[in-house]
Amino acid sequence: MLSLPAWKCPEWTLNASLVNTSSPEFVEEWQKRIRELQGAIMVASCVQMLVGFSGLIGFLLRFIGPLTIAPTISLVALPLFDSAGSDAGTHWGVSALTSFLIVLFSQYLRNVAVPVPVYGKKCHTSKFYLFQVFPVLLALCLCWLLCFLLTATDSLPSAPTAYGYLARTDTKGSVLTEAPWFRFPYPGQWGLPTISLAGVFGIIAGVISSMVESVGDYYACARLVGAPPPPKHAVNRGIGMEGLGCLLAGAWGTANGTTSYSENIGALGITRVGSRMVMVAAGCVLLVLGVFGKIGAAFATIPQPVIGGMFLVMFGIITAVGISSLQYADMNSQRNLCVFGFSVFCGLAVPNWVNRNPEMLQTGLPELDQVIQVLLTTGMFVGGFLGFLLDNTIPGSREERGLLAWSQMQEAPEDTATATEVYGLPWGIGTQRCACSCARGLPCWPGQEGGGRGGLGPCSTAPADTRL
Repeated sequence: MLSLPAWKCPEWTLNASLVNTSSPEFVEEWQKRIRELQGAIMVASCVQMLVGFSGLIGFLLRFIGPLTIAPTISLVALPLFDSAGSDAGTHWGVSALTSFLIVLFSQYLRNVAVPVPVYGKKCHTSKFYLFQVFPVLLALCLCWLLCFLLTATDSLPSAPTAYGYLARTDTKGSVLTEAPWFRFPYPGQWGLPTISLAGVFGIIAGVISSMVESVGDYYACARLVGAPPPPKHAVNRGIGMEGLGCLLAGAWGTANGTTSYSENIGALGITRVGSRMVMVAAGCVLLVLGVFGKIGAAFATIPQPVIGGMFLVMFGIITAVGISSLQYADMNSQRNLCVFGFSVFCGLAVPNWVNRNPEMLQTGLPELDQVIQVLLTTGMFVGGFLGFLLDNTIPGSREERGLLAWSQMQEAPEDTATATEVYGLPWGIGTQRCACSCARGLPCWPGQEGGGRGGLGPCSTAPADTRL
């Protein structure tokens, strides 16, 4: 939306050294753009809630199989190789160390128990699988500390243009000093949101891509934690709640929506922790970080190569998870090889061409140009759409397409009880509480068989969903 001529930044704002960021003119320039984004996000989020809570996305699941899910998930991470490589390339030594430590902790040392003191009636030690639970956090902290020591001893270059400068922990020192200690955000803090047709259509295009990605994320999340595939009511509820999150984000003026974060799927694959209660606790931590500005700003000092090293591992895992969905399809079939290969390659080639030649997509209608450009520059949408289209139009048996094994796995008796426990609403809602017949008819309601316990503990082998 902000790429439209009407919303491009004025020339006088481009030179940061000559701009007074506290002047009323400059403040109005960025606030009116946020207000435009707020209005577009809030309207588009209503479309997403309608698609989710009405059951439309669940209806489409009957046509979605491994050959649609695999390219969608894989293309979440594959187009990001340039970004991950750029971040890691700011200092390959630090990024390589970060990747090495994550692999070391999560793979080589995951079964090594560390004795920890336990205080009860008498003091004793207990085994705790530290490396299995906190591989990413340990690697991040160790490399962050190393960069801090190298910065303190001035072992890293101090010139901004020198190689390795971005490995310093003081490159964003002003962020920490300028951040307020306490700030409570509230709806409408930037003024009354504004709405334009171009903005709404642009964000709706992003919402469509987000829903395609989210469906793939739900299946990837379930596979990584050993849970059964999510049933229709869970997918409906997930998409609807993401829409609700976007509505709240737009009202609070964050200038961005909320959706399933694919990098977290990679983190879940490394840590093997899939408890919903962990996600709830993480949400509470984020609420605290959002109110106390200094705490949140401290994380901005994490050096760029440390982030790049984490991305190298996490994006690789996401790609592999997508490809692993093909185990249910017959990959000796020429049909399936064509569908998957063509979808993935177009998901990489088409967005690359559109980004290089945006002027070629000129229909005369800026709103339509915006929608087309957003869709065609989103690799997961291009690949997922082509996989969906080809898989449902090229002749092939259900067994060949993987739909038979997919449906049998979803409907297996041993998985039914597990799915009921994993994807049921918390606190017995739907069974002991709010079990009225009208509620069970809702597409996002688990029904009489869908109630279950609200969450599982952070056990690495227990199947649990990370999202309701």
